[in-house]
Amino acid sequence: MFDSANDAQRACFDKILPWLQELPHGLTLDPDARNPTVYVAYGSACALVEVLPWHDGDTIIHTRSYVVTQVQLVPGLMEYLLRENDRLLFGAFGIDEDGDVFLNHAIVGSECDRAELLTSVNAILTLADDYDDAIVSRWGGRRAVDRALDAAPLA
Repeated sequence: MFDSANDAQRACFDKILPWLQELPHGLTLDPDARNPTVYVAYGSACALVEVLPWHDGDTIIHTRSYVVTQVQLVPGLMEYLLRENDRLLFGAFGIDEDGDVFLNHAIVGSECDRAELLTSVNAILTLADDYDDAIVSRWGGRRAVDRALDAAPLA
């Protein structure tokens, strides 16, 4: 699993996986991902937690949750996201190349402990679960979870 991961990534992932398994949320490993990756679900939010290589053989634990997709990036929304970034204690909003709104947070892998990791992941999940409804109700678009459900194959 994770053939492209370096030794530091594997060691960090092995350290944090038991902590992530303590979360009361759904947890899915992605063995096909380029980097060691776990998906965590909470309410209408889903977060990607991945261990990325960093300089000097260290790693970054990066948590990202897509919040809203297919939304028009109008000035009012952009101002709202920037002002909310100023108020957030954990994480920040961003916009990807497709115009999708996400929340993310990163911590240093070698220095991470259980409490820090769980706080980081829970903060991003809780914020995404709250903000998706607020943004969609005011500016439209779709919650990321709704778009993912549409793409899921029917059983």
